[in-house]
Amino acid sequence: MSLEEADIIRRRAEGFLRNAERLISEGEWDLAVFNLEQYCQLILKYKLLVDRGSYLRSHSLRTLIRILSQDKPELVSLIEDTGKLHYVARLEEAYIVARYLPYTFEEKEVKDLYRFVLEVFKPLVERI
Repeated sequence: MSLEEADIIRRRAEGFLRNAERLISEGEWDLAVFNLEQYCQLILKYKLLVDRGSYLRSHSLRTLIRILSQDKPELVSLIEDTGKLHYVARLEEAYIVARYLPYTFEEKEVKDLYRFVLEVFKPLVERI
């Protein structure tokens, strides 16, 4: 895949994050958390694409992090640190829950996930 195609994935990821911010401001918790997960998934795939030239066709954040951490060991803290793993697993669950299950997310949990993405996940992934 070309760098231009990789850039499309990066811009799309950033669009999901901006959309999550807007949805949070509108109180659309279920859609906001889905957009947070999509940001995380696509930005990891973007990093894999840039580093390796391709990425696994997986929706699992943990799997994508494991693969990427083979080359970028500082990223493994997202799945080895229990506190961070809790957030990653919750975001991963959101992919299925927000699409297929009759479950609604609470404002507090969505804002907490958003804080994690902005303050922990995003800075760590951007550094690699």
